[in-house]
Formats: sequence, structure tokens, C-alpha cells
Amino acid sequence: MNTTTIETGKIFKEFSYPITPLEKGYTDKSLYINVGSKDIVIKDIPTWIKEKFIGGKGYGLKFLWDATKPDTKWNDPENEIVISGGPICGITQYSGTGKSLVVSISPQTDSVMDSNVGGWFGPFLKICGFDALELQGKSEEDIVIILDGRNGGKIIIEDGSNYPKDSHELAEYFYDRFGSNDSEKMKIAVVSSGSAAEHSLIGMLNFSFYDKKKKRVRLKQAGRGGIGTVFRNKKIKALVALVPKIDPDMNHVVDMKAIIERGQRFNKEMRELDDQQSEMRTKGTAHLVEIMNDYDLLPVHNFKFGSNPAVPGTIDSETWKARFEQGSFDGCWLGCNMSCSKGVNNYILRTGPYKGQSVIVDGPEYETAGGIASNSGIFNPDYTIEVNFYCDTYGICTITWGTTVAFLMDCYENGILNEERTGGLKLNFGNADNAMELLHMVARGEGFGKLAGKGVRWLKNYFIEQGWGDPQFLQDIAMENKGLEYSQYMSKESLAQQGGYAMTNKGPQHDEAWLIFMDMVNNQIPTFEDKAEALHYFPLFRTWFGLVGLCKLPWNDVEPANNAETDEPAKVPEHVDNYVTIYKAVTGREFDKHRLIRDSERVYNYQRMFNLRRGFGTRKWDDQPYRAAGPVTVEEYESRAERYDKQLKEILGIDPEGKTTEEKIKILRKHREAEYDKLRDAVYLRRGWDNNGVPKLEFLKEIGMDLPELVELREKYDKGEWPLK
Repeated sequence: MNTTTIETGKIFKEFSYPITPLEKGYTDKSLYINVGSKDIVIKDIPTWIKEKFIGGKGYGLKFLWDATKPDTKWNDPENEIVISGGPICGITQYSGTGKSLVVSISPQTDSVMDSNVGGWFGPFLKICGFDALELQGKSEEDIVIILDGRNGGKIIIEDGSNYPKDSHELAEYFYDRFGSNDSEKMKIAVVSSGSAAEHSLIGMLNFSFYDKKKKRVRLKQAGRGGIGTVFRNKKIKALVALVPKIDPDMNHVVDMKAIIERGQRFNKEMRELDDQQSEMRTKGTAHLVEIMNDYDLLPVHNFKFGSNPAVPGTIDSETWKARFEQGSFDGCWLGCNMSCSKGVNNYILRTGPYKGQSVIVDGPEYETAGGIASNSGIFNPDYTIEVNFYCDTYGICTITWGTTVAFLMDCYENGILNEERTGGLKLNFGNADNAMELLHMVARGEGFGKLAGKGVRWLKNYFIEQGWGDPQFLQDIAMENKGLEYSQYMSKESLAQQGGYAMTNKGPQHDEAWLIFMDMVNNQIPTFEDKAEALHYFPLFRTWFGLVGLCKLPWNDVEPANNAETDEPAKVPEHVDNYVTIYKAVTGREFDKHRLIRDSERVYNYQRMFNLRRGFGTRKWDDQPYRAAGPVTVEEYESRAERYDKQLKEILGIDPEGKTTEEKIKILRKHREAEYDKLRDAVYLRRGWDNNGVPKLEFLKEIGMDLPELVELREKYDKGEWPLK
């Protein structure tokens, strides 16, 4: 072992290699690092894998399948973290092209998890010569992995035990260490997690970028499913990528002129239309807060309610606009004119280990405002900002944490929890001080924080095992599916969104299918067949972004002025054509909007079969907690009594007069659960799956995904020889 001392640590391994230049968006190389043995291997990616899996999430799923067994646990050394950007990742001539996908076996779901993220590590990984990075094994000591692409290629694994423990300090340390000025700092990217990830199942990863105007290191999050927990369990403190320059044609594309033309067209739309459509450049995704509140879609009090009169002036978009530093580039990759990565600069922290520090807080985004604030009934912008910062630097997901705290508060309000069980914390809705302290307890790994960091599914099952509350009630109000917490949209009145959440591969994350407005507001998908078609097309279209390295927001958050006049306005046809053109221009591959869907269909069904391999992936795992579909409590029903009574009359032909609220809840529940089951049947049929939600063998053959491992798995399942959970 090499023990040469460098700065604050010793080198465990140095590995020099020739950097493979990108060609048509690919290097066709992956980097494998076993952090336990310190083995480093550069692998060729076969052409057939590139053709079938494309990149991004596709590569992550394929490499993870090959690296693990059906019973591999999240904390087994053989579990991998795979990071891959895809062929479009890294171009700077079109907005939203810096995304990479992170894939691993999840501590929360026990199945395969994918999480998309901005920041500069994905593009820099490609500049360093790799389409994907596989991290396997488990180190005995904290380590840092440095990909140095500045002078030839060098990979360094060094001791990380003396480095800071939380993300904002870790990132700042490496930017200061490797960059003495703005120009040098623009060529650094860091991936890290934090202290809460070490003590919880809900850890996430931060991917950095440098904001040269603010002179701050900023962070974007791969938030879902606990991959940051896997990262810290492997004893990885940080990944660092260093590049010599950022070439405008780093991908060596086939037709740069076509990409530039489409980029200029979209930039013109942003300049002319954003202020009247979404205000992404001034508010980011926080522009959604009052829209969701107005349409009764903003989660309040653990998804009981969809709006609250306290929103205006506390957590609405104008509040955030006033807090965000305006007039600077806020893209999380170069060339993105959407500039939606808003942040609160020079914020003085009021609590916790960094109390008194002046920091930059990346966000709040809509999901953070909805989850941290309204879902817990805490309408306080400073609380939201403070929790946003600490979730980020501690390394836990704000969506997950928001839904978890809301669930705990609901349990406290219903007597399932009390001060004795929480160690003295009063977790009633609106209690900001105790909720804040609970977050710090997670990071310290102490008291009730050790339980809270397990997430909603674990907590629900634990409370049931302890005899704390009625099991059915806990099942109804625990907003998780497949072990993943719900993101922050109310789906009670949108059957399509219920499917968009609960029929996902990884769990209820809106990046697969966000159909609330199509379904509930615009009534564009009225029949089961319409909804099933939407739940076929949109998850596949959105999957494609994760295969090639694109952000979803530029697709439909700002639309062409004439979009409403097109045949399929929900698909934003002009932007779909932009993506088809750009993909062809990068790769030179023959391509159209139909092949886009077919490419996604292969990977989407591979992930479904991966779930089956893990013992999941069947109909029962697409069940949803009833609160996602309708009112669980008398309080919920009566808050919308006029609406629900009208539905009983007009849809079911039942006169609610003279019936108790409990009787009406029961009738409505039976109807809504039946409707969801009908939708499930229709969606499975449209997706080419059997009635138990498993892709049919003939369909796998039809889409070219009849790989030997999938055929064998499907045949064992048909014979009843495959164990299911």
C-alpha cells in the first residue's frame, strides 16, 4: 500500500490511464472501483448494451443487475452505486443537459432505486473518459476518490478520515484545495453526503457546481431512496472530478449546427414567455406553491388537506422570489437558460452545529416548500430555509423528510405517539422548534432521531409491531408506496395521478408521471383507456430523459406560444421534435419520436423485471395508502363535504342525507378503491403486462428485451418457482 502523504491524507491507490475522448456523446468506457479492495478497472461497454440501454439509468440498471444477486442487501459489499449521464449529457447549447442518474439497491425499498441529479459531476465524468462509474465494495476507513483528468488521467483513492463530515464544508474544502481562483473552481465537481446519511436510511447525494458570480459552491441533490446512505455505508466521504477545460463540443457531436439552432429557439421562448407562463428564472419550481394551493393540490397536515389560507405571504412564490438572489445565472449546468436553481444567499443559520454561519441555501424548491412547510403545518419561511439547508448538508432528502415528519405529526395528533415515546418531543402540527430539533437528532444519531431517520414504511411497521395505534389506520395514513415516501402533490381527486404515483417502478416520485393537471384541471383524459394511455406514454417519455442526460423542466414548464393549438398539447410536440433532433445531432443515430418511446420501453420493462428479481414487481406492490385516494378521517371528509356528497349523488346515485360521515366515508372508499383497481387493469393491459403486473414474455420479445436473464426469470415466475415477497 502506498502511504505517500499528501496534504491531509495518505494515498491508498494511484492509477494512471489514457483518457478516451468522447465521440458522438460516448466514450464506450465505464470505470469500476472496488472501494474495499481498492481495485480499479476500466471496462469496455459493448455495442449491444449501448443499443439496448442507451446510457444514464439504462446503464445503471444493467450494471447493477450484473453486479448483484437477487438477495443482495443494500449494505452488502456487492451492492453498487452507478452514476451515468447519457449521450446528450454535457452539451452546452441547449437548456437542461447536465443531468446524470444514480442507481443502487435502496435501503428504503429493498429494490432498485434511481435518482436524477444536476450539478457538474455527470458531465465531468465524461470529460474524464467514462460513460459510467461503478462503485462496489465497502472500505474499512473513510476514503475520497479523485478523478483527475487535468494531465492525462489519474485516479487517486486517499484517506478521508480527517475531512469535514457534512456536504457544504466538504465541497468547499475540495474547491479551495484544488482551485485558487474562479476559473480553476469552474473545473471541479464534488459528490458527497453528510452526517445524517450515516444514521438513517434516507440519505441522499449532493452534486456540486460553482457559482462564480456568488463565489459560492452550490449543491444539487440525488434525493430519493437512500443512496446517500449506501454511499456513507461504503465509507466514501467524497468523489472529486477535476477537468482541464470544458470544451463547447466535449461530446464531439455529429451536427452542432442543428443543436445550436434548437437551443436558440428554446432560449427565445424562455426570454419571451417565461415571465407570463412559469417565472422559472425568478422563482424556480417554487412558482407552483400557490397554484397547487389554489387547486387544492398542496399537501397540508400529512396530505389530509390540499390548501391552507396561511400560504399567501409565508410560503408562496412571491415570498421566495423576494428571498432569492435575482439577476444571476442559476443553471445547474452550463448553457441552461431556464436558470431555475434559485437560492437564498448569505443566510445566517439560527440553529444546529453551524449556527451563526452565513451560507447559501439551494432552494427552497416547490417540493421542499410543500413537504417541509405546508405538509407539517409550519408556515414559516425561515424554518423552511433552515431545514432546507440542514437536509442538504446533512445529506437527507427534503421530500422524504417532509413526508416523514408529517406522518409523525399525524401520529402524534392521533395519540399513536406521545412525549414518552418521542423522548420529550412535542410533534404536533405546526411545532417548528421540535421538528427542527428532530432533524438535528437524526444527524447526531441519537434519541427518537434514530427512529425518524428510518422513513415512513419502517416507522409504520414499527408502530404496528409496538401496538401503537390501529394497524389499518396507520396503513391508510402512511404516505409511502414500495417503501418510498410520496412527493408533494395531492392525488385524491386525480385517479391518473394515483396511478402515476403507485404504479411507478421505484415508488411515488412525480418524475415518472405528473398527470394532475391533465386529469383534474383540464379533463384531457376522461376514460380509463385515456388514463391508461397517458400512464403508458408519459412514464416512458420521462424515462428517456434519464437515459440521455436531460432535465425534464425545459420540456413543458415553458411551452411554445402556439402549443395549445397542436394536436397533442400535453406532449409539447415542438419540444419533442427538439429532443429528437438533438439526439440525432449528437449520436448520428436514426431516430424519431416513436423510437424514443421504444428505447425507453425496453429500459422501463427491464426495471420492472429487476423489481421482480428482487421479489417485488407484482400487483400488490402497486397498492396505495388510502389517503392517496380519498378521505380517511371524518375531519377530511367534512372539510370537503359538499364535494364528496355531490359525488355520492351524481356518480353513485346514493343520497347522502341521513347517513353518518363514517357511513359516507365507507361508501366512497369502496368506490374509489374499485376505480383504482379498474385503472390498474387498464394500465397493465396497455403496458403489455399480465394481470399481476409482470411484463409478458411475448411483449419482452416484441420490444427486443428478451434477454436470457429476463426470459429465465419470467419462465420461473410462470412455473411458480420464483420467490415473491
